[in-house]
This record gives sequence, C-alpha cells and structure tokens, in this order.
Amino acid sequence: SPPPSPPSLPLRRRRRLNHVADRLPGRARPQPAPPPLVLKPLPLLSGRASPGPGTARPTIVNMSLDVTQVLLSAQSADGAIRKHAEESLKQFQEQNLPGFLLSLSSELANEEKPEESRRLAGLILKNALDAKEQHRKNELFQRWLTLDSGAKAQIKGLLLQTLASPVASARSTASQVIAKVAGIEIPQQQWPDLIGSLLSNIHQVQPNVKQATLETLGYLCEEVSPDSVDQNEVNKILTAVVQGMNASEANSDVRLAATRALYNALGFAQVNFSNDMEREYIMRVVCEATQSPEVKIRQAAFECLVAISSTYYDKLAKYMQDIFNITAKAVRGDEESVALQAIEFWSSICDEEIDILDEYSSEFTADSDVPCYYFIKQALPALVPMLLETLLKQEEDQDLDEGAWNLAMAGGTCLGLVARTVGDDIVPLVMPFVEENITKPDWRQREAATYAFGSILEGPSADKLAPLVNVALNFMLTALMKDLSNHVKDTTAWTLGRIFEFLHGSALETPPIITAENCQQILTVLLHSMKDVPNVAEKACGALYFLAQGYADAGSASPLSPFFQDIVQNLLMVTHREDAGESRLRTAAYETLNEVVRCSTEETAPIVMQLVPVIMMELHQTLEAEKLSTDEREKRSELQGLLCGCLQVIIQKLGGMESTKYSFLQYADQMMDLFLRVFACRNATVHEEAMLAIGALAYAAGPNFAKYMTQFYQYLEMGLQNFEEYQVCAITVGVVGDLCRALEDKILPFCDGIMTQLLKDLSSNQLHRSVKPPIFSCFGDIALAIGENFEKYLIYAMPMLQSAADLSAHTTATDDEMLDYTNQLRNGILEAYSGILQGFKSSPKTQLLMPYAPHILQFLDALYNGKDMDDTVMKTAIGVLGDLADTLGVHAGPLINQSTSSQAFLEECLASDDPLVKESADWARIAISRAVSG
Repeated sequence: SPPPSPPSLPLRRRRRLNHVADRLPGRARPQPAPPPLVLKPLPLLSGRASPGPGTARPTIVNMSLDVTQVLLSAQSADGAIRKHAEESLKQFQEQNLPGFLLSLSSELANEEKPEESRRLAGLILKNALDAKEQHRKNELFQRWLTLDSGAKAQIKGLLLQTLASPVASARSTASQVIAKVAGIEIPQQQWPDLIGSLLSNIHQVQPNVKQATLETLGYLCEEVSPDSVDQNEVNKILTAVVQGMNASEANSDVRLAATRALYNALGFAQVNFSNDMEREYIMRVVCEATQSPEVKIRQAAFECLVAISSTYYDKLAKYMQDIFNITAKAVRGDEESVALQAIEFWSSICDEEIDILDEYSSEFTADSDVPCYYFIKQALPALVPMLLETLLKQEEDQDLDEGAWNLAMAGGTCLGLVARTVGDDIVPLVMPFVEENITKPDWRQREAATYAFGSILEGPSADKLAPLVNVALNFMLTALMKDLSNHVKDTTAWTLGRIFEFLHGSALETPPIITAENCQQILTVLLHSMKDVPNVAEKACGALYFLAQGYADAGSASPLSPFFQDIVQNLLMVTHREDAGESRLRTAAYETLNEVVRCSTEETAPIVMQLVPVIMMELHQTLEAEKLSTDEREKRSELQGLLCGCLQVIIQKLGGMESTKYSFLQYADQMMDLFLRVFACRNATVHEEAMLAIGALAYAAGPNFAKYMTQFYQYLEMGLQNFEEYQVCAITVGVVGDLCRALEDKILPFCDGIMTQLLKDLSSNQLHRSVKPPIFSCFGDIALAIGENFEKYLIYAMPMLQSAADLSAHTTATDDEMLDYTNQLRNGILEAYSGILQGFKSSPKTQLLMPYAPHILQFLDALYNGKDMDDTVMKTAIGVLGDLADTLGVHAGPLINQSTSSQAFLEECLASDDPLVKESADWARIAISRAVSG
C-alpha cells in the first residue's frame, strides 16, 4: 500500500485554489466524471413508477395552493413541522412526478409567492435534475427524458418566464435550472430553440432580464459540452457575452454576469481564439474589464485571464507585456480578492510551462504539440521582485486560520512555481532579498526572507543550492531554537523540511549537507521544537519526516540509529499532548513515526518491537470508551485510523525481516482481535486503515492467516459491498489480492463468496469506475492462488474480461485523465489474463482456455495498433503474450503465427529502453519460440 502523505506544508504554503469557479456564487460544482464502466447494464430507473393512465392524481391547481405552505413549512424552525412537510413533498414527487415538477416551476415563476418558497422550489427542481454521484445523475437524466413532452414544455416555459422576475434570487435559481435541463436535452438534440430564445432576451431594455440571460448562458456553457453546440450558435453566444462585458455597458450587474459567463464559455471559443481579429477583440474586452471601477468585475475579469492562460497558452505571446502591466498594478495596489487572481495568472502560466517542459524534457522540435514560449523566463527580472514584495504582506494570525489564503501565501506559492519553471536562474534574483532581510528586527522581514529561501529549494540544481544551504543551515537551526516570533519559527521549520526533502538523500551527487558532525545538532533542535506551540511542532515533525526519508536507502548504517529511541519517545510524547488536535499535530507526529519506522534498520528492530504493545494498548483504549458525544466519536475515529496506520507500517517492517518475523507474529492473535473490533465502529477512514493493516498482517503471516478467515470474512464482504465509500471497496479488493498471495489454495473455501461479490461490483453502475481495474487484476490473483479450481468461474469472468477488453481497446481518450484511466483498465484486464493463464499452467485442464485465446490475441493486436499504451501496459501485454505461449504451448503456436502484430510487438519490446519491458520481452521470446517450433 502507498505510504501516507507527508505532514502538511505550513498553512501559508498551501497550494492555491485551482478551481476559480468554486469561488463564484452558485458555482461550486465539480465537473462530472465520465460515466462509469458498466459491463452488464442494469435498469437505470428504480423506485416507484409514475402512475399510469386512469390513476387518480391530485390536480395541479389544487396542489399548487398547498405547495406554497408546504415549502414554507419545510423551512420551519420546528423539526416536526419541517419533517412532515418534507414527507409531503417526497410523497407528491413519488405519486405524480410531472405534476410535482410543474408545481415547483409554477411556484418559482409566480411573482405573488413569497421569495422563500420560490427559492426552495427552484432548489428542489435543480436537485431533481442533477446529483453528484454519476449513477444517480444518470437516473435523473433518464427520468427527465421519459417525462411527458407537454409537461416538459410547460416547465421550460415557466423557467424562461422567471428570467424576467424582479426578484434576483428567483432569476438566479431559474438560470441554474434552465442550464441543468439544457445539459440533459441539448446533447439529445432537444430544446433546439433555447439558445435563440435566450439571445433574443439580450436585446431587451430591462437590465435584470439581460443580467439573468447572461447568467443562464454562463451556466449553460458549464453544463453542455462544446461538441453539442453548433459553431454558429457559439459565435452568437460569445458575441452576446463579450458585448455584455464591454465598458459601454452601463449596468454593472449585467457586466458582471457577462464576465462570469465568459469564464465558462472559454471552452467553446477554440475557433474564435484561432481567428486573430476575434481573439484581439475578446482579449481587449477582458483586459479592459480588469480596470472596471467595480471590484467584483475586476476579479471576474482576472479569473477569465487565468482560464485563458491554461486554455489558450499558445495564443498569449502578443499580450504578455500588457498582461504583466495590469497584473503588476493589481498585485501592488488593488483589493486582495483581485490581487490574488492577478498572482494566480502567473502561477497558472508556471503550471503550463512546467507541464510542457516535463513532457518534452526540454527538447523541442517543430512538431511538438505546444511549444514552450518561456514567458516566465522572460518576465523573471520584473516578476520576481513583484512576488518578493508580496511576501512582506503577512497577516498576524495567518498560521492559525485553517482556511487562510492571502497575498503573502499566494506570492510565495507562485515564487515556488517560478523556481520549478526556471531552475537556477531564480537564485541570484532571490538571494539578495534573503540576505538583506534575514536578520532584520521586524519579524515580517525575517519570515519573508526565510519563506523566499524555502520557496526556491525545488527547481534549481543541487550544485547551485548546496553551498547556500551549507551556509544557511546553522543560522536556521539557531532561529528555530531562539527566534522570538512563532511565524519565523514556523517558516524556518518548514524550510528545513524542504532542505531535507530536496537536498538530502542517497540519490544526490553533491557532498551530503547532513554529516555525522551536524546530524546530532539537527535532531536536538527538531526534538526540542516538537515541544513548541502546535503549528511550529507540526512543521518540526514534517522536517524530521523528510530527514528520516533521506536515509531510507542507508542500509544498516543509518546515522539516525543511535538516536532512534529518543526520536520514537519524543514522537509518542507529541501524540499525547493535550493540544495535539491543533494544526494537524497528532497526525503529523504519527505520520513521522511511521516514516521513521519505515526507514529503520535491523539494528533498531528491537525498539520497533517494543512499539507493538504500546500502540496496541492505545488502540485497545479507544475501543473501551463509551457514551461519546459526536465530536468525541470523530476524534476517536481519527485516532483509531492513525493507530491502525502505524500498526500497518510496523507489521510491514517487522514481518519483512527474517530476524524479527517470528517473534513479532506472537502478537498476531491480539492484533487481529483489535482490528475486528475496530470494524464494529462504523467509520470509513478507520475501515480503510484497518483493512490495509490486515492486508499487511496476512502477507506477514502467510498460510497461518487462514485461522482468522472465518471471523474476518464478514468484514471482507462488507468492504466489497461498500459502493458509497468506494475507497474502502478499492482497498478491500487489494486486500483480497494480499490474501491470495498469503493463503494460496487455502483461500478456496471463500472464493465463491468473493467472486460473486466481485462480479456484482463489475456489473454495478453505482460503483466508482476507479475500483474496476483492480477488480480485474484481483481475478488474476485468485486464479494464481487456486489454479485449475478457477475453472468454475471462467464462464462468468471471461465474458466480463472480453467485453471490458473490447471497450478499452477502442476507447478514444479525450484527455490525459481518460487516457490514464483507460491504461489502468487495460492493465487490470491483462493482469487478470496473466494470472488465469499462469494458474492453469501444467494443469490437465489447460484446454479450457483455448476458446478464449483468439480473443486475447485480438486484444493484444488492438492495443499494439492503437499506439497509446504506457510502459506499464506494454510490459504486462508482452508478458501475457509469453504466458499464452507458455501455458498453451504448441496449441498456441498457430494462433500466434496468425496474429497480425505479435512479431512486430515483440521486436518493439525487445528494443525498448525500459529494462522491465525488455526483461518481459526476453522471456516471452523464449516461450513463443518454444510454442511455434514445437
């Protein structure tokens, strides 16, 4: 299992908000994930059907008289009245959906109704059309599409009518509901006249109608894919939006709605941004809007510039000088909300250039997709001083406020991204600021200097930074012990953590920064700082985390070994501090303890062994607590999760060393008992951690784990059924793999139940798609463990694998995320095939696999011809070709000869630069030549 995330960065260093839209009213809606892979379609509509013809329905007129009162009652302070009203609404919805939706839209459109009932009517309407979970969203989409067309037309007419309401909240809600309906209907070629109707509103004299219409167009662009809208209509939408943004627009509400609408419409403007004249016009209007007298318009305009920087990076060269001038003016003199977006523009440009430089490894050719224009490098002499100025604008209480995000934090984050973008070039521009301010009497200057130094430690080369760090280290250790300002100590501890993260470890070729001489001094200071106030102690834990991590490959001679006992005791003391709940301190202490254990050596194994009963006792104590308040229960669950995580790391460490494995396993019974008791406390995070710990214990105990399976099985099944908390489900699938490797054929008695549940999971349209690749991979683990006994599952598993293989081989990835997922899916399918083929090897039942061999080879051909495999898929795929030849022997020979690409694929893998791909290909070549020549 992956190690836990390292302790948090200081609060002021948190990565800035990426989703600008989340900060606009009514826009906190994440983009929908692609629909989950559904291999066996299940009915999308569930629950009670709408009444058929002849069923008595309440008349809509009568119901609408009641609806106002019911909606008001649903907002009552009296819980009983509220509950009764909610039940009445639910009953009405179930008995007569069209009447229910029509009543709500009538309520929303009726100017004589109270604003409160109208607002709730709109909210319920919106929730009847959309949901966060993809499977629920699909159900609601289908439900709307199957409604009577007359009722839908009436609802849509009332919604459009509401856009002219004098009540702002009614207009805004109607805008969102119209966009939700458009998101369902426009891709189905329905509601063809919507965009025309909206655009005709733009020419109305009343500003409130124009404002609501522009808001609707903005939401519509958020809900509908650009592919679903004709370019001619896109041009008209953009024209209306950009005209609404123009400085000549007298009404500021209209101008603000238009500016926010452009933010969402930018994805539609590909063609327009490729046209010089249209792009010039859009850019001019956006830049003019950054100078509006209204703060909200300026902020929204900068948000548009941020979106343009990532969507149309390659079109920006001509505008960069002007953009620098307007962002610098905003950063130095505008309201904070505007200045933050101006800095965000430069952070976004850094993100783009970092991605381009990573992808092309700094080598560009004429046919590179997106060349790097080195905007940051060119702006460096003016950009860095501007960012350094922001570091001096700290707020007194910024480290104590969890949600803090201010100019100093944004500037430092951007400076760090600039360092990653330009590398060594930033150092001479930042160091004079550091040297000038690091000893000043004002804490703000010392903190800003330390922060500037810490920010540029990722990006420049170790050769460039090592001499500076060697000079700074002693100074910083003294500051961490003696500075009078908590802010300075907090940032100093964070900077030390960055030094240990980026400039310490066996991979570096420069002379080590941490030596036998200074190691003791560093540890003394860090352990002392772990007794400081929570925010400083948490950063000290973080620094120790990275210090330990740097010695992960030190072998038996870790310089930390002599201090190991001290380190462990100090970390345990931190976990027991009364204020350990503040600033993530307890979490940081446990995560650091885990890393110290993970990087420990055989020499310190006895001390790790002493930790086992200590952590077990702490877990036991959490299980004894009774009658807890909600807040106490939450804190207990968090502690249980940390303790289970700690035990997992200890199990992996001690169970992985021959010298400690057997003495450690004397605790296995007690541990397993504790984990089973933890499952009785219903909490998803704790279940994840306990499941991972059990996976580690199974791996360490091997076949002896079988004695726990009867008791554990019910929780394993619960985990596999947990669709809602899909991470628990994914981890449980991984643990099934651990159990297969540990128990081998002793897992057989539980396989019927496990396979039934895994097949159900794959057939479900409710399970998150990310869990499906590991489920396929798990088929391979089970087949490897039980060998020919997998025969009874072949008729269920193989068709599933074939349909998923067909789907994944012919999926055109629309973006990097989809391509990553497709490759994960392919890899899971290939691992299943590999496990099944290897499981049947040397069995008299190998012939059972022959009918599936042609399809496996077709899948491999399709992958090879698709040319979008990553190295992991390539390695697994060539391994499957070898497994096929190895298991089926001479029977596979003719099929491999007929395959269109097997030979070319093998040759390509043999020539690969990746040693793992080459190794798999060498083995496959031998197996194939045996099968073909035999």
